[in-house]
Formats: sequence, C-alpha cells, structure tokens
Amino acid sequence: MSQAHAERDHALLSASQAERWLNCPPSARLQEGIPDKTSEYAAEGTTAHELSETLLRWRILPYNPKQREKLEKRFEEIKTSKYYNAEMEEAIQFYIDFVCERFFAFKSRSSDAVVLLEERLDFSEWVPEGFGTGDVVIISDGVMEVIDLKYGKGIPVSAVGNPQMRLYALGAWAAHNWLYDIREVQMTIVQPRLDSISTDTVLIEELIEWGEYTVKPVAALAWEGKGEFKAGNHCRWCKVKATCRARAEANMEALKYEFQDPALLSHEEIGSILFIADQLKAWAKDVEEYAHEQALKGEKIPQWKLVEGRSNRIITDEEALKQRLREAGFKLKDITETKLLGVSKLEKVVTKKKLAEIAGDLIIKPQGKPVLVPETDKRPALNSIEHEFANIDMEVDQ
Repeated sequence: MSQAHAERDHALLSASQAERWLNCPPSARLQEGIPDKTSEYAAEGTTAHELSETLLRWRILPYNPKQREKLEKRFEEIKTSKYYNAEMEEAIQFYIDFVCERFFAFKSRSSDAVVLLEERLDFSEWVPEGFGTGDVVIISDGVMEVIDLKYGKGIPVSAVGNPQMRLYALGAWAAHNWLYDIREVQMTIVQPRLDSISTDTVLIEELIEWGEYTVKPVAALAWEGKGEFKAGNHCRWCKVKATCRARAEANMEALKYEFQDPALLSHEEIGSILFIADQLKAWAKDVEEYAHEQALKGEKIPQWKLVEGRSNRIITDEEALKQRLREAGFKLKDITETKLLGVSKLEKVVTKKKLAEIAGDLIIKPQGKPVLVPETDKRPALNSIEHEFANIDMEVDQ
C-alpha cells in the first residue's frame, strides 16, 4: 500500500499549491512553517482517496493472494470510517469505472501499457525539491494520461491549463520517458459528485516548454522568497490570506470606487461593482475568522472582545417530555406536529410556568458559542483561553 494519503504534499512548492506560488512567488516562504488546518472536508477527501486506491488495486492489478488479503482488510477498515457512506461508495465507483475504462483503452492499443497508483512524482528538474503524488498514471507508447480524483463538490475544477496537473505530468514524464516514447499527454480531473470529467491534451514539447520557460524561473524566485506579491483568486488557498498586506491593499484599492446610488449607475458599472463586492466579502470573512481565532488564543484585538453568544433552549429527551405532558393531561395532537413541538410553541400551549414545572431538567439552555463583538456590546467579555472552547464551534458576530 502507498504512503498515507493524509501525509501528501509536504513540498514547499507543491503541485497542489502551484496556482498560488506561480501567481504570487513570495507567498511560499511567507507561509512556510504555518501548519495546515484540518477540516471535515479534508478528512472526508482522504477517506475517499484511500477507498479509491484500495478498490483500484483490487480491480486492475495482477492477482496476488497475499495482496488481496491486505486489500480486503484495508477495505473493512475504511468502511468503519464515519465518512464512509452510500454516497461515497457510489461516487468512487463512478471514478473507478472511468479509470478502468481508460486503462483498458490503453491496453487495447498496446499490451505493454502500465498503470501506476499513488505514484510519487518528482518534478524537481523544474521546481526546487518539487514533488507530489499522482492518483493514477497510465502509460503506453506514444501516450500518457494523468488522472486526479477530486472528491469535493464545491467548485468545478478544469484540467485545461491546470498547473497542478501539468506538474504531475512533467514528473511522470521525467520518470518514465526513458522507457516509453511519450509524445502526447492527457491530464484528467474527475469530480464524481459533480458528474464532472475534464481533460486537457498537450504535446510533450508544449509541456516541456511550459516547464522550462513559465515554471522554472518563477519557481526559482519562489524558492528564494523573492518576486512580487500579487492578490487574486489564488489567495483563497493561502495560509496568510487574512493578514497579507498585498491582499489588503488590493481590496482597499477596490473600495476607492465611488459607490453612488445604484439607480444612478449603468448596468455595466453595477456588473463591475458586483465583482468587487464578491472579493470584499471573501476578504472580510477571512479577516473575521482570523481575528476570532486570535481572540480565542488570548490575543487582544483592539476595539473588540469575545462574549458568550446567544443560544436556544433545547429538549434533552423528547420522548420523556412527551410522556410527562400526556400524564399531565395534554393531548398528543396539541403538543405535536410531525414530532414534539419546540419549547416556544409548547409554552403557548402549556404556559411557560406549567411547562417549566413539568419538564424540569428535560429543558436546558446550553452555553452560547463565543463570538467576537465590538467593545460597545453590553455583554461581559469572556476570559479567552483557546482550550476552554476546544469543543465549541467558532463564529463571528458582525
């Protein structure tokens, strides 16, 4: 079995972050040493990749009894993950069917065709210490295809001109061109939950030229921490996007646009403003989240403070409360709709005082989530130490 999926892409100039460091070279060193943030989406994606690798090894690699036993054991382990479900099973089957179709198409052209799974791809000839992990590489004389699974369902990703895919392709070509006469490269991104398959095809000469003249000089700058900071769509993946001065200046420049009564603007001007507004909203959200995280760690954010947020009363055991209400003489049709009514509605039926007497400890008001608010807010400030809120979701009041 290959290296753990969760341990992928630790290169400073990784393929997965190429769009960012190619557009903003000094950002690579600027965020060096800042740990990656974990998320439910990332963990879900890791499980999906582990499942796809396991099932592909089972389906297309030569039969090996010992290997099959290991794969069966691994499959059973994956099925115990909280992320494994019918949707993942169906999505990964879609991906596997596509990969198998492509591999058998290569096999029909050449019996020497080979498929590589979870291959470490070294493209350091163009990018200092550059490497990544390719999900699938299929090679036969004349043609090579690099296939990448993206399990997320947020934004469609195109393979056309995609720098991550092109760097993977360069790494695969560098490792195998001595054995295979590769003249054309196909790069495919499969997003099964979006029913999306995107492919870009380039001649090997075009790919190498891109590596030599577009990537190599910029990668050298990025490695040295040099070059020009530049804000753009690539900022969304940057670890310092909330505090980056170049991004702040770019957004403040956008604010110089004279926002008049929209009724006095042309449709063309309104269209431009909408793009600016989108950028500003994304930047503002990143800054708010950063400030909130810092406040939770005990850092002082001038003019702001952490307070306990509002929370709603909850019923801890609906069946028990329903039974108590029925014993108190209330009819089921009066206290339920599709299920037991919420606290506020029950108070209207039962009265606030009576409900409190009947429910007792079955109705509680949980502690509110810590929120960041202006110092003028009347709520008392919390003594903020990060571990006090380790199991509480974070949010920001505006």
